Amino acid sequence: MTTDQARGPEIRVQGVRKSFGELQVLRGVDFDVAAGSIFALLGSNGAGKTTLVKILSTLLKADEGTATVHGFDVAATPGDVRESISLTGQFAAVDEVLTGRENLVLVARLRHMKDPGAVADELLARFSLTEAGGRRAGTYSGGMRRRLDISMSLIGDPPIIFLDEPTTGLDPQARVEVWETVKKLAQGGTTVLLTTQYLDEAEQLADRIAILHEGTIIQNGTLAELKQLLPPAKVEYVEKQPSLEDVFLSLVGATGIEKESR
Repeated sequence: MTTDQARGPEIRVQGVRKSFGELQVLRGVDFDVAAGSIFALLGSNGAGKTTLVKILSTLLKADEGTATVHGFDVAATPGDVRESISLTGQFAAVDEVLTGRENLVLVARLRHMKDPGAVADELLARFSLTEAGGRRAGTYSGGMRRRLDISMSLIGDPPIIFLDEPTTGLDPQARVEVWETVKKLAQGGTTVLLTTQYLDEAEQLADRIAILHEGTIIQNGTLAELKQLLPPAKVEYVEKQPSLEDVFLSLVGATGIEKESR
């Protein structure tokens, strides 16, 4: 039995409740997240997604219930939890006056890495930002800023990363770039808990999807399992027309991404 197997799920949430005054935001949330997987917490605005992420990242305390992250109880050992995670919020937290590389070097120094410059260069290469590394982050597109933001959060190799609505406000091309970045994280062994209100995002990325509605998980499963909840589709011949996103990415996709990285 490996250490991961002995420890159990990388994230375990049991009966978590949270209220703000008379407003009940979380009403008893339960789910597990397996190591190295992408778990999507899908819900509309106000469903409680961000509140739950704040509890798991020790920024808030639950009123009831328990939660463990990387084997550590978030209430009893918050310091150990913080050393095991990274949190990326809804908006990129980069210093737009500094270059991309300077942003990375700064965070690496704050985290007492032995060779901040080498750490920065490795992450720039990993996220296809090497050519843009010497430019001020303020000149980056939305997708590039988000990729830089995620790369900054990976300094120190945290085993778990929380992504709170990472594609909010991004255009279709930038969203695809972020999706590819998230997939690479999981392929490298990082456990990802992703909150989103976009159904296509959860469908594209997640190994498992939990639907959070009015403070509770109303369904939790793989995409295939969730689709089985509906009656079998009636087969009819329909001529499929390309969507606007299909047209946009077809016209600017590869060429646009290449230009953006320069």
